[in-house]
Amino acid sequence: MQKNDLKIGLVLSGGGMRGAAHIGVIKALEEHHIYPTHISGSSAGAIVGALYASGLSCDAMLTFFKQVQLLGFTKYAINKPGFIDAEKFYDEFKVYLKEDDFSFLNKKLYITGTNILTGKLKIFEKGELIKPVLASAAFPGLFAPVKIKTSYYTDGGALNNFPIEPLKGKCDRLIGVYVDGVDVVTMKALKHSHNVVERVFKIKAVLENQHKFKDCDLMISPEKLDVFGTFDRKNIDQIFEIGYKAATTALQGVDLDSFRARAKS
Repeated sequence: MQKNDLKIGLVLSGGGMRGAAHIGVIKALEEHHIYPTHISGSSAGAIVGALYASGLSCDAMLTFFKQVQLLGFTKYAINKPGFIDAEKFYDEFKVYLKEDDFSFLNKKLYITGTNILTGKLKIFEKGELIKPVLASAAFPGLFAPVKIKTSYYTDGGALNNFPIEPLKGKCDRLIGVYVDGVDVVTMKALKHSHNVVERVFKIKAVLENQHKFKDCDLMISPEKLDVFGTFDRKNIDQIFEIGYKAATTALQGVDLDSFRARAKS
């Protein structure tokens, strides 16, 4: 097989605003001439995956994280089970995802969503794009479920926070990025009840997904992200840098030629 024929898969975990670290990882990969051809993501990973697959640069993706206020309280949910109506972010996402259809993407993309009615995981890969992205990132209890066709979907990370499955057997190399780890914290980081709930949710997700890490040819798990909250917009640049440095370190000593796919179009 020619090097240009390699299919490189990129798995992106959830993690809220910590997803900005995914963008730092992508920048490091591109600086090493590694361009993923397939992407699978949950929650924040679904957002970054969709933005990246649509052709946006790292700078543009970073601008998205800084400008789109996911806790916009002008978007209250009315007669819906949640505080914020995720569907009201459609227009803001449309500014960045100009073509609302998977078929217009430059890379193959898979997005997870949790069907809140059946309790089953849904993998979105064709048809409308923005609603599945919104659904995958709809944090349970805060964002109302998103209606897609005849059902309702919420956070994809609830059932699969590291969706490697759609890429297995389709790619020659797999790169995993997990930004929702559980570093040791102090009680100062658990000031409120929602901090405790979030911490337990993260611990559960790591235990359910860490066995998949060994299936990746390159696994990147940036440390020191636990100090940043799920909706922390104040430290986007710092989070980005942590992801960038973690990827740069992970790439040292790696046979880069085995990861280099076709030239960037």
